[in-house]
Amino acid sequence: MLKFVKNHMESITGIEIYPMISLLVFFAFFVVLFWWVFTSKKAYIKTVSQIPLDN
Repeated sequence: MLKFVKNHMESITGIEIYPMISLLVFFAFFVVLFWWVFTSKKAYIKTVSQIPLDN
């Protein structure tokens, strides 16, 4: 099954750019996520963490 997919993918021109785009999107998402976590206020994090416990 994997050989079939690999052979089919190799026949498509310009497909080699998609793994690079996926890696960049993945990397950018986690960089933004880490930036948001480190710059968010502690009071906001504490308030949001208590939401599931409130009735």
